[in-house]
Amino acid sequence: QLQLVESGGGLVQPGGSLRLSCAASGRTLSGYAIGWFRQVPGRDREGVACVGSGGEMTHFEGSANGRFTISRDNARNIVYLQLNNLTPDDTAVYYCAADYRAVGGNSNYKRNCNLIEGRYEIWGPGTQVTVSL
Repeated sequence: QLQLVESGGGLVQPGGSLRLSCAASGRTLSGYAIGWFRQVPGRDREGVACVGSGGEMTHFEGSANGRFTISRDNARNIVYLQLNNLTPDDTAVYYCAADYRAVGGNSNYKRNCNLIEGRYEIWGPGTQVTVSL
């Protein structure tokens, strides 16, 4: 059974940076696309970034594009989200999630990802990111 645990959140000043980690256990991540989502109380959860199984294909939410980067180390079974130039609007609980894509024969599908929340079967408990003076 795949399990995910996020780490690396905390308090940072505007303009600062954090690196979030998503560590997997129970199964290898090689067959999964990994997405990062965030949620503020009272608001819907939104997609931030995702990376396909091979690490080549990535997608970003508009405000994250150019500020955040996502990468994966399948050998270590971990995915990273680098948060740069943070603003108070980035304050949220950040979640990583896994979308299993190894079931079919479409290699392009297997290597890609998207930010459709309903695709993701496994979720971590989240890590808090607070951007404030």
